[in-house]
Amino acid sequence: MYAVIKTGGKQYRVQPGDVIVVEKLDGDVGSDVSFGDVLMLGGDKGVTLGAPLISGAAVAATLVETRKGEKIKIFKKTRRQGYRRTNGHRQMETVLRITGIDGAGEKAKWDGETSLMTKAEMNLRARGLAPRVEETEVKAKPARSPKVIDAAPKAEAAADAPVAARKAPAKKAAPKAKPASTDEA
Repeated sequence: MYAVIKTGGKQYRVQPGDVIVVEKLDGDVGSDVSFGDVLMLGGDKGVTLGAPLISGAAVAATLVETRKGEKIKIFKKTRRQGYRRTNGHRQMETVLRITGIDGAGEKAKWDGETSLMTKAEMNLRARGLAPRVEETEVKAKPARSPKVIDAAPKAEAAADAPVAARKAPAKKAAPKAKPASTDEA
């Protein structure tokens, strides 16, 4: 089952279990959010369109994170006038996990677990910089010992090899030629 909802002036097609990023909504991390502005429902019984909304339909979600979005650069310039201005903006946004859809005689619920892990923590885990919960509960594997390189065989091989040719002595500088004398006759 899926639904099309309206929030923040935009429309989103959602299914139970989806993670969506919307304009900033009020609420704490882990709180439940409900959307009553359902424009369309699709499921086993077919598609139900609203005119403009479907009465009695609702979409439930869990607020995962409120964060700043990607940076947008604003650059203004007037040609040949020495006018340049650079500015930036980061819009506040909310990350939601869709947990259920109800309406048009059908219900769909997501059975998974809602993880409240932030995007910053997911990025750190992806790069291997943050500890995982599973690793702290289970004993960590012992670190590998550094490889020991045996230098003795290389030294023996170097002793058996012929002595490298020595650098040739520098050439003596050629005597400077005397300037030809001009005989005036």
